[in-house]
Amino acid sequence: MISAALSHLANQLNQQFRINFQLAEDVAVVSTLVELDGSVTPNANNKLVITLVNIEKDTVPYRPGSAGRSLDDRLLQHSAPLFLNLYVMVSANFGAGNYSEALKYISQAVTFFQLKPVLDQRNSPGLDRRIERLVMDIENLPIPDLNNLWSLLGGRYLPSMFYKVRMITVDAGAVSGQLPFIRDLQAAVSKE
Repeated sequence: MISAALSHLANQLNQQFRINFQLAEDVAVVSTLVELDGSVTPNANNKLVITLVNIEKDTVPYRPGSAGRSLDDRLLQHSAPLFLNLYVMVSANFGAGNYSEALKYISQAVTFFQLKPVLDQRNSPGLDRRIERLVMDIENLPIPDLNNLWSLLGGRYLPSMFYKVRMITVDAGAVSGQLPFIRDLQAAVSKE
């Protein structure tokens, strides 16, 4: 689910780049900037890199579990959907000779998400059916926090934006219980 959400963001950006810059190849990729051994990730060179930085449970949009009827007149209780916030860094990873390209792509990404801050099934074809919508919110980080984040990512600062991607719905559709369905309340009460 998380991979589908981030891949969708990259695909949307790549479509935008193809339209605006007449590109044949993808520029936006979902990747880390640095490998675990400290080496540079090869597929992230001269790319706009989307990196997952953190995942948190969003407790605000809590909805109780839903119920439906089974074939044998029992209520099927489903678990409540899980809403996640993904913290994502969008970085323009272009070498020093291509710094203007880095600024061009990060600017276009910011513009795209400003014009289309909500991606849903209606306005964003190809969004995984399990995802209700993605809401892009820019997160402002103070310079010391930004420095700490880049240290954690293992790289040096690149032109970048930090986003909170809200409202990812993870609903497995699994039944968490069955309850008897009462058709006649009077009959149920008189049995006791």
